[in-house]
Amino acid sequence: MSEPVDGVDPMQIGSLQVPLPILCAPMAGGPSTPALVAAVGEAGGLGWLPAGYLTPEALEDLVTDVEERSARPYGVNLFLSGTESGDDTDGAVQAYVEELAGEAARYGVAPGEPRFTDERVAEKLDVLARHRPAIISFTFGDPGAAVVSRVHNELGVPVAVTVTSATEAVTAVASGADAVVVQGIEAGGHRGLWFDDPSEPEGGPRTSTADLVRAVVGSVGVPVIAAGGITDGATIGSLVELGAVGAQLGTAFLCCDEAGTAAPYRRALLEGPYVDTVVTRAFSGRSARSLRNGFTERHSGAPARYPHVHHVTKPIRSAATAAGEADDINLWAGTSWRSVTAGPAADLMARLTAELTAGS
Repeated sequence: MSEPVDGVDPMQIGSLQVPLPILCAPMAGGPSTPALVAAVGEAGGLGWLPAGYLTPEALEDLVTDVEERSARPYGVNLFLSGTESGDDTDGAVQAYVEELAGEAARYGVAPGEPRFTDERVAEKLDVLARHRPAIISFTFGDPGAAVVSRVHNELGVPVAVTVTSATEAVTAVASGADAVVVQGIEAGGHRGLWFDDPSEPEGGPRTSTADLVRAVVGSVGVPVIAAGGITDGATIGSLVELGAVGAQLGTAFLCCDEAGTAAPYRRALLEGPYVDTVVTRAFSGRSARSLRNGFTERHSGAPARYPHVHHVTKPIRSAATAAGEADDINLWAGTSWRSVTAGPAADLMARLTAELTAGS
């Protein structure tokens, strides 16, 4: 879909324009596939490919796949590496490794080796410069003026930065960001906090998506994309009325046919038995919203050490997924997860569009 939709203003960010203000969040670790990105774009929205955890070579394969499937615009999201802190001087990570030993043994695996992961952002930008993403976004910090300038000069596309406060938004814009993705406390998966405060159970501010949109729209002069707890067109419309140019949805797309969401994860969302969500560091060492399952309950005191904990728990999560045991895997989900449905992404986009236009 490339034509305008009656009653809906196209989403405009710099040189990027798409018919619908509906964006599919970049969900790293498997759910966001080239097929999902392309399907959302073909339906008039903007699909967003995650580059987090990937090697530059793997990213090249995925963006090539997206471009072979669709000529519609798409985005790419990069995680920022942060500062290496692998000495574990307080022994918290090693204690967590020992805490997990029994569960790992139950699946016939050992806990992974804790380590820092360099996201190789410069090399990934080399890859993206050979392709045609329509926008690049950054999560977990301020990319800085030099990186933003490189994207502008070498790729010629706008830059968006994930923020969780007006202060972060102002800093991102000062670095040259063309847009900000404001992520409220309702969001599923990792919080986009620039600093995950170990003294805070949720890692930082608990601001709702709507309140954050209000605060950031009044603080910066660039387009604002709303994210967090959004699963229907009426909510998208309400956030646009508050000043957002569009809304980024993740959880809503998890059970689409094109998503790479694992079978036990899908069943947990669609069939239960889980009843609520919790912000936890149990799986990765960084605050993230998951369905409240056995693993989150048993390991509520996990250390705030990302990505070290991510690597420690990965063998357990992989083995649990293979065994179909949802109680031991990260079931990232926003607070509106109960409205998730299965089916083609095109059907979900059609429903969201109908709901959006009904309220216009």
